[in-house]
Amino acid sequence: MGLNLTRNYSINFSLPKRSKKLIKFIVIHYTGMKKQSEAINRLSDYKAKVSSHYFVTNEGKILNLVPDLYEAWHAGESSWRKFKSLNKHSIGIEINNPGHDYQYKYFSKKQISSTIKLLKNLMKKYNIKKQDILGHSDISPNRKKDPGEKFPWKKLAKKNLSVWHNLNETKIKKYRNHKLKHNEVKIFFQKLHKIGYRKSGKIAKKLEEINLVKAFQRKFRQSLVNGKVDKECYLISKNL
Repeated sequence: MGLNLTRNYSINFSLPKRSKKLIKFIVIHYTGMKKQSEAINRLSDYKAKVSSHYFVTNEGKILNLVPDLYEAWHAGESSWRKFKSLNKHSIGIEINNPGHDYQYKYFSKKQISSTIKLLKNLMKKYNIKKQDILGHSDISPNRKKDPGEKFPWKKLAKKNLSVWHNLNETKIKKYRNHKLKHNEVKIFFQKLHKIGYRKSGKIAKKLEEINLVKAFQRKFRQSLVNGKVDKECYLISKNL
């Protein structure tokens, strides 16, 4: 599938080139800045020490900032399954959006259409599985919220570009806010770890668990992100 790319290279990447086989994940971000021009400049500013491989503009234009086989600096401290520091193993896509700090909004149809084309291309090129299309909050739940609960993960899943549960959302909604038994809470977190989410540390464990639940909700229960484990979340985790 051909892509209409604009080269706008950033100098923020690591040498040497990596093997194609190292690329196992795609991580989706939002920019979290007020202005699109400022976000593009920041990703190209050597002082900022951040970058991504691709940038999707408000108009759906795709900018290629870092060549795929170089390690861009987009994931930071991160983990998924047995992998840590996902920069080494991922391609990063930044989508322009002011984010939670600046009147977070839904992504435009043009942005999502371009992101879908880009994902299809990259997944085929690097043999990336749909369960390895991740949000920044998935791999860094204690630090990040992006791309957030307004990113259409369900729509991507329908196109086989992400994962989603196959439960009836109207039916399971009646279990929202229903408390779980202690062993069910334990099973819920076990399911999250099996999916790939990190385990909570011993320090500030409660806060880490809340952040972990919020990350899960931002992806799979987007209509309510409160960090509380209820039966609706439990049923979704078991289905996944």
